[in-house]
Amino acid sequence: MAFPVVDTEYHKEIEKARRDLRALIAFNNCAPIMLRLAWHDAGTYDVSTKTGGPNGSIRNEEEYSHSSNNGLKIAIDFCEEVKAKHQKITYADLYQLAGVVAVEVTGGPTIDFVPGRKDSDICPKEGRLPNATKGAPHLKDIFYRMGLSGKDIVALSGGHTLGRAHPERSGFDGPWTNEPLKFDNSYFVELLKGESEGLLKLPTDIALMDYPEFREYVELYAKDEDAFFRDYAESHKRLSELGFDPSSSRSNPVAKDSIILAQSAVGVAVAAAVVIVSYIYEVGKRMM
Repeated sequence: MAFPVVDTEYHKEIEKARRDLRALIAFNNCAPIMLRLAWHDAGTYDVSTKTGGPNGSIRNEEEYSHSSNNGLKIAIDFCEEVKAKHQKITYADLYQLAGVVAVEVTGGPTIDFVPGRKDSDICPKEGRLPNATKGAPHLKDIFYRMGLSGKDIVALSGGHTLGRAHPERSGFDGPWTNEPLKFDNSYFVELLKGESEGLLKLPTDIALMDYPEFREYVELYAKDEDAFFRDYAESHKRLSELGFDPSSSRSNPVAKDSIILAQSAVGVAVAAAVVIVSYIYEVGKRMM
């Protein structure tokens, strides 16, 4: 499928969809699952083969039926309500916008969002997303395959501050924090506390404490929420743009249009200057 034409009208539709997503997420208290949808659509990216990533393919039954995507049909259906009103927007953009809005409406950082992702119907094979039962080596394999860093691993893990695990979806049960609809740094605070009654810690969560290069960020984010918000916003943006070049004129022709308009304006100005000079010259000749 072709890249969308990201012109002024497309940007207007994005802002309208953003407002609709805010209302939908607030009404349904569905921020956690919308964030999970955005992550799971993006998290299949393979930097070596340039396949997978935030391209909307998770809307297809072949992919949302993967065991790692259990329950995400709920979020896909929520997004369909917004898509029905904003047909011009790609699913790829819509799902990533939903993730950005989910973080923002629950008190998290503002995440820069650049539209222009194209949709794909090619679904990656199952097994590209993190397995919650495994440890740090597995996390490194998954995230490094995407082209992300150790810091990204820890910052993005902090998104577990939202939501809870459901046994029918993952085999695990319970929230990670005491306020699962509030985006803050409490995930890291709870990690450092150790076991807390009623709160969940997956093997992949505990793994962040096992490696010094991970633990240093856990400790930083637990004591400095501003640092967490800053790094999370950067890592989330990076995840949402895997395999997508926001600066390309093909995917973001607004910049190209601006250049053309600027060139046209310069041309008009030059032409006007020529006319004025010619007029002054003619008047000057008559007065000599």
